[in-house]
Amino acid sequence: MSYYELLSHQKAEVPAVRPAPVANDTELLDAYSTAVTQAVGHAGPSVLHVRAHQNGRRSGSGSGFLISPDGFVVTNSHVVNGASRLTVQTSDARESAAELVGDDPDTDLAVLRINLPGLQHVKFAPAPQIRVGQIAIAIGNPLGFDHTVTAGIVSALGRTFPSRNGRLIDNVIQTDAPLNPGNSGGPLINTRGEVLGVNTAMIPAAQGICFAIGSQTAEFIASWLIRDGRIRRGHLGVVAQEVTIHERVARFHKLRQRSGALVLEVAPASAAAAAGVLADDLIVWFNHEEVRTTHDLHRLLVGDNIQRRSRITVLRRNELLHLWITPTERA
Repeated sequence: MSYYELLSHQKAEVPAVRPAPVANDTELLDAYSTAVTQAVGHAGPSVLHVRAHQNGRRSGSGSGFLISPDGFVVTNSHVVNGASRLTVQTSDARESAAELVGDDPDTDLAVLRINLPGLQHVKFAPAPQIRVGQIAIAIGNPLGFDHTVTAGIVSALGRTFPSRNGRLIDNVIQTDAPLNPGNSGGPLINTRGEVLGVNTAMIPAAQGICFAIGSQTAEFIASWLIRDGRIRRGHLGVVAQEVTIHERVARFHKLRQRSGALVLEVAPASAAAAAGVLADDLIVWFNHEEVRTTHDLHRLLVGDNIQRRSRITVLRRNELLHLWITPTERA
């Protein structure tokens, strides 16, 4: 067989190349897209368009989300504050009047209630499971575009952000999931459809610097607003900040935590002054509960601990001191 005959024979035996089957859209989704679409499918039906009305006119709008099957809705205080009437629209275009259950400008959170059948709700993500770098998905109604989805990551944890009345909101989540006016009050969710935080603000001049009130704060405040309609806060009369406790000091005093609330200033004639708390004291316990951050202190000074004689434990230099204090109610 000649060379040309051999070459012709080999070509004849090469099987024809068949085109690969065209994948459908579902098969083309990568892991990231699949995670986002599943999360949105789970949480999306719980997201509402909140509309505020004043003197018969719409005065503003934002977002909210259902946290219970019986119609309790979390949103931002600044979305509903001052409204004479509130309405919501669900993801399936049903409209309903909304009742303001409670409003807390200090944390920029509010709770509404609606009365509709077949409501789907979401759960809050456990705060210890939130990690920097995890996927964060925002659902809301930016600039009136209903049920818009944006995605990014958790950029940072433990930020502070000023509320409308000037009080700093603790444990704020920073994200680069794009937010715009109208996203306020909507949920920032993880890939399981759980609420990481309540979208509340962005920095217009920046790119990808947005903020959400953390799930721990939101769940805690919402539960009190549902129960009492308002937040009663205790007042010690101290200015404090979170600091780290040296490892050797913590081991010596058998402290499990590695941070506490350092007292920077004590107001005269305050509950703290009467109890003997001094500047530079490090608050580590309140009524046998650990105080790791100023948020812990704020959390423990809500509701039943007001006007009740309580034990506060401070680390003064190298000594643990147990003092008795009676928090007053903040005006």
